[in-house]
Amino acid sequence: MLTPSSNTVNYPRLIASTNNHGCPMYSHPSQFTPLMPSDAAFSRLEDEARQVVAQSYALTQAAHPTSLSQIRRLVRSMNSYYSNLIEGQSTHPANIDRALRKDFSDNPDVAKKQRIALAHIEAEKALEDNVDARDHPFSVKVIKACHANIYERLPDEDKRDHGTTIGAGQFRQANVQVGRHVAPSFESLNSFLAAWELQYNRAWTDAQRLVVAPLAHHRLAWVHPFIDGNGRAARLQTHLALLPITQGLWSVNRGLARSLNKENGYYSAMAYADQLRQGDYDGRGNLSERALVNWAQVFISTCKDQVEFQQKMLDLDSMKSRIKVLVSLCSAQIKNIREEAFLPVYHLFAAGPLARSEFAKMTGLGERSARYLISALLKEEIIASQAHNAPLQFNLPLKHLHILLPNLYPEANTTNFDG
Repeated sequence: MLTPSSNTVNYPRLIASTNNHGCPMYSHPSQFTPLMPSDAAFSRLEDEARQVVAQSYALTQAAHPTSLSQIRRLVRSMNSYYSNLIEGQSTHPANIDRALRKDFSDNPDVAKKQRIALAHIEAEKALEDNVDARDHPFSVKVIKACHANIYERLPDEDKRDHGTTIGAGQFRQANVQVGRHVAPSFESLNSFLAAWELQYNRAWTDAQRLVVAPLAHHRLAWVHPFIDGNGRAARLQTHLALLPITQGLWSVNRGLARSLNKENGYYSAMAYADQLRQGDYDGRGNLSERALVNWAQVFISTCKDQVEFQQKMLDLDSMKSRIKVLVSLCSAQIKNIREEAFLPVYHLFAAGPLARSEFAKMTGLGERSARYLISALLKEEIIASQAHNAPLQFNLPLKHLHILLPNLYPEANTTNFDG
């Protein structure tokens, strides 16, 4: 688990078969109950979740599907960046962009972080394509698949951390302590995870799913099934569980990472949910129901913040103004880019792809000037095309995000000191 008072990650250390108080460690699923809060508490959380779900649904109507696909591509990179930031192994967004183009740094440490980021992106895409996110996200099979899909993409040297080799999708064969939390004995992992799946892998409404996701996320991290990589795997499983809600258009990881230093943020709320039951008014399980509900509230509030922010980013009128600013700035600095590009570029975002002839016609320019304009826009990556004669599409280049989607991915606009 994570420690609330530190910005650094607590790596697991191998221990004997007792916890830090000299008592036998956790060995029975009853010891991580409650897995669900009381009906009344669940109902309150569900009410909060409904608004988030409704707002998230609305995002799918914010732009043309081809533009939304560009948002999803960006969010996938953001998910990787922020998940690895939480683990203390992030690299600059520009290096992630380079890795996607198979351009790796000569610096071994930076190159390793690039490979880890790329593995996360590829794993997320593969799992989205192959896992039935609506029916089976809360299963032991998916947990293993999340871990395996990241680590099987890494070379052996990237799987060795603090003297331990991380087996892709393999449950740990040793007892560990992470920070102050002593995880259940490795011999009991199957029984804990079977109880986890039995409780969570059900048919939920989307509002219920948004409540269940943080509950399952904490209890999975508490069990700590892998020797390392539990946080990455748990966040990837949570991403899959919420995919029917998010549609890949906003990043939970962004919100969690941005809360790291907050008093009741990701670190502290997760650690707080580790604590034992505090008296007769704190549920009927071994662990604190009050603390588990607090974590779920933090998570749902984080999701609400992310959805509302993305709504502002994708608002058509706001995006129209930002595209106009971008085209105006580029026309003043880059040869052959002209302000006449504004309306057709905005059309690409809001209404979808255009044939080159249609794009040229919308500019009102002569044939040669329009051709030069299109070439310059493609070179600047403001628009994109799959082939020379393919339709033109809206694009979201990293270098222009600070104008097109300000503050969505602010790290992308910082100086890259990684190399």
